[in-house]
Amino acid sequence: MKSVFRLKKEDDERQRSERYEIMTQSPVRPLVLRMAWPTIISMMVTAMYNIIDAFFVGHISTEATAGVGVSFAYMTFINAIGFFFGHGSGNFISTALGAKKYDDAEKMAATGFILSMTVGVIAAIVGLCLLSPLSLIMGSTTDVLPHANDYLLFILIGTPFMMSSLTLNNQLRLQGNARYAMVGIATGAILNIFLDAFLIYGLDMGVMGASLATCISQMVGWLVLLIGTEQKGNVHIRFKHFNPTWLSFKEIFKGGNPSLVRHVFVCVSTIMLNRYAAYYADPGTEASAIAAFAIVSRIMMFAFSIILGIGQGFQPVCGFNYGAGLYERVRKSFVFTMELATIILIITSIAFAAFAPELVSLFRSEDPELVKIGAEVLRWQCLSFPLVGVSTATNMMYQTTRKTFIASLLSMGRQGLFFIPTIMILPHFIGLQGVEMTQAVADALTFLLALPFAVKESLVASR
Repeated sequence: MKSVFRLKKEDDERQRSERYEIMTQSPVRPLVLRMAWPTIISMMVTAMYNIIDAFFVGHISTEATAGVGVSFAYMTFINAIGFFFGHGSGNFISTALGAKKYDDAEKMAATGFILSMTVGVIAAIVGLCLLSPLSLIMGSTTDVLPHANDYLLFILIGTPFMMSSLTLNNQLRLQGNARYAMVGIATGAILNIFLDAFLIYGLDMGVMGASLATCISQMVGWLVLLIGTEQKGNVHIRFKHFNPTWLSFKEIFKGGNPSLVRHVFVCVSTIMLNRYAAYYADPGTEASAIAAFAIVSRIMMFAFSIILGIGQGFQPVCGFNYGAGLYERVRKSFVFTMELATIILIITSIAFAAFAPELVSLFRSEDPELVKIGAEVLRWQCLSFPLVGVSTATNMMYQTTRKTFIASLLSMGRQGLFFIPTIMILPHFIGLQGVEMTQAVADALTFLLALPFAVKESLVASR
């Protein structure tokens, strides 16, 4: 009689074989949509963590809203590490499954997860020891500092779980199980809504309550995702498969470096945005300016999460078929992803521009200066937002096919190569308006950088 272990292994192999057939033989457009809708929900729900906190905290005070905005720079650092290990290991897992190298996939899953957790522990310890200096470095002013520290406290405690949760989410998604990845993220976000209301208002914990709510919710989501790796057909996490060799580091770097670069620049640009907003704001309105940019960043991130979700639905299709040598399917899925993303962004930008003051007022209607600045920032960003779909899809194409240099170059564009020089130059001539225009200019220039690569990949089968 076959052992339970043998039966489980055969069941896993059957599930993986069925998934391989779906990923390599199903019509491309419906397949991308099938992979995309759970990831769209996952990304929107992830964005909701910040949206919910900003909404509840926004009705405490402008300084509290600015404090959460300052802390967003550290959240992008968490994303940088989590996505680095998640995309680095996940892209490898995707192509390994496409090539039917299941043992290699299991080793990479364990290595990516454990390394992500380890880096999170180190970051939490260092951050807790340097709490106030960290807030000041990220752009906090003196009156905002207590609120920034309160919010950072539990975010730092939860860092290991947040980082490794992102890694698990991307591993599950890139092996074709986007639905369970969605469940893990959605569970935490729904819990966060109730905890925010209870801790901020019910227990009168203020900003610290928002931080604790996010910490608890992310831990719960982490546990759900970890359980998800044990489901049939998924690559299981086993400590015995932990394989921190030079080759595994190299593979993680190849697949994850574009994400790391992108999120590191998001972190740097967020810090610069906080500092320049405070510097060029009228005297006495520094907190309003920081809070306005923080609110707009959350609104745009919610919209951008839809595009990221579509792109992340495209990635497993791209990875499986690239690993299987089906390059024409890769090209078709890439073109469809660009088209769909662009259409959605055009509609979103028109709606956001039309209702900009109302959207900003939802978070902090009590501060007219904040609403004024926020509406201007939002409308500027809507001008070039439709261009982001092409640059994002192109970046994901090159990252998933492990063309690291081009993928990293494109990752640096939006928040690095173009954002940083623009924010250093424009405000010098036109003040705060230059800060408001920076993201729009950076998005347009990033599109121009990505366009030749997008045209190339849309005309020929990718190899």
